[in-house]
Amino acid sequence: MTSGPSCHAKVSNANALRDPALKPLALLCCSNSLLGGQLTGRLQDMGYRVQTVHDPATLQEQCESQKPLVLLAEVFDRPGACDDIARVKKSSTTSHIPVLAFSVSHDKALQEAAMKAGVSLLAGNAVILEHLPQLLDQALQL
Repeated sequence: MTSGPSCHAKVSNANALRDPALKPLALLCCSNSLLGGQLTGRLQDMGYRVQTVHDPATLQEQCESQKPLVLLAEVFDRPGACDDIARVKKSSTTSHIPVLAFSVSHDKALQEAAMKAGVSLLAGNAVILEHLPQLLDQALQL
């Protein structure tokens, strides 16, 4: 269900607008409530159903049970920051899910850890909202 050349699932079907179960699901794991609320609003405006994951340790289980089209996850500059994402990407039942990660940190080691964990794209918090449609398109094409 795409609109135009864009790959992100912008809902154009009138039935999908009435039935939220027909909208593609985006799982969102973000500790910053302001940014999380803004991302939720933007994703909903783009036609996504959004489910928030409050505990990063449950990402793999949530991905397995909810079957999202995409996972958006905040990563932090701390040891083991990307372990939860790595579990999603290493599981045979969830490894196909694209992960769009975002962080306030510009630390090179964190960027390397995120990519090693299997993140499809890593963006800064400052650009995630402004470029969300393009970032989703790119993550879904990888």
